[in-house]
Amino acid sequence: MRLFTNGRGRKRLIASALVLGLAALGMAGIASAADQNGQHYKIALITHAQAGDTFWDLVRKGATAAAKKDNVDLIYLHGDSPDKQAAKLQNVITQHVDGIALTLAFPDAMKPLVQQALKDGIPVVGVNSGFSSWKSMGIPMYVGQDETLAGQAIGKRLNEEGAKSELCVDQQQGAVQLAARCKGVADTFKGKSETLYLEGYDMSKARSRIMAKLMQDPQIDTVVTLGAPFAPVAVDAAKKAHSKADVVTFDLNPRTAKLVKEGKVKWAVDQQPWLQGYEAVDLLYLNLTNGDTLGGGNAVLTGPAFVTKDNIDKVMKYVERGTR
Repeated sequence: MRLFTNGRGRKRLIASALVLGLAALGMAGIASAADQNGQHYKIALITHAQAGDTFWDLVRKGATAAAKKDNVDLIYLHGDSPDKQAAKLQNVITQHVDGIALTLAFPDAMKPLVQQALKDGIPVVGVNSGFSSWKSMGIPMYVGQDETLAGQAIGKRLNEEGAKSELCVDQQQGAVQLAARCKGVADTFKGKSETLYLEGYDMSKARSRIMAKLMQDPQIDTVVTLGAPFAPVAVDAAKKAHSKADVVTFDLNPRTAKLVKEGKVKWAVDQQPWLQGYEAVDLLYLNLTNGDTLGGGNAVLTGPAFVTKDNIDKVMKYVERGTR
């Protein structure tokens, strides 16, 4: 097809072509500057995920998206106990990966290995858990939520709503970020606070234990679950216990988001796990290729934000596509 233009039109086309050409050269220059030696990087993400926790699917999806954008190889590993996670960390240090993103739910077990990795020249980014310990380990960047602050925000909101007795349901005793959530709630809540410990992700046992506690103490008017998979279980337990307790939760997944929309879960606190995985990998890539650090010595916060029946529609499409 031949395009006919007048003299002024030809000048405009030539100018546009020059602008586009210069922009392309500029982008190529940036890519060359970011990785001028052509090295292909390998980054590990190691979490304390327990089997059955859909939260970590979102973290991994975000990390995978960043790895694809940055053209790096992503190694995803998890260990649901201090020993298991430490073993995974030791393995990638031995492999001498180029960067490590690490959850710090078990900081005492991770600290010696983190210091080994840093000594070996492997950059480390803390992600999701370990808000109170990442700096003391010498880690330069952290992406996640201040769990104590998030818990305190819940306590304050419960006060405003007139709650008198809350039950905090902890599914992984010993994980510091979960303990910080329950403590944060208790710190600001003016009513009675109690923690109920579960045995991991056995949902049948979780339902029975929550139901038994609600039957034992009918004064409990709010159940706070620390993970989205437990919110529907708590709703079911309250119904079977003939309890009028409200259920609120940390985190979102499609089922819990639907319950928020229906008003069966009163609200959720979102820390954006997809974003945590994405930013952790991307920060490592930028550090490796351009020496960048982010946060100015402070955490890069991804939460907390309250998701309620009033605003759930704004995030539901992202929940459904698996990025919230």
